[in-house]
Amino acid sequence: MPNYLVVILFAIGAVAFFAIALSITLMVKGHHIESEISTNPNMKKLGIKCAVQETREDIAAESCETDTVCTGNCAGCDIDHSTAK
Repeated sequence: MPNYLVVILFAIGAVAFFAIALSITLMVKGHHIESEISTNPNMKKLGIKCAVQETREDIAAESCETDTVCTGNCAGCDIDHSTAK
């Protein structure tokens, strides 16, 4: 059997395996896997933030005044600057 055919069959098998595994996960849990950092409750509980949010918070902390509250949003990659006065 030619090498390229083995590689193609292996790739098709791997894709099929992962598709079946995700389908079984969806059927057992009843919902999709929460992989988004900003919406996953377990990651929020552990204090894990996305890299964009951490970077923007660091930049905002350097450029914001001391009475300004800076928060990040991973889903929108946006930062709110609201002044607490």
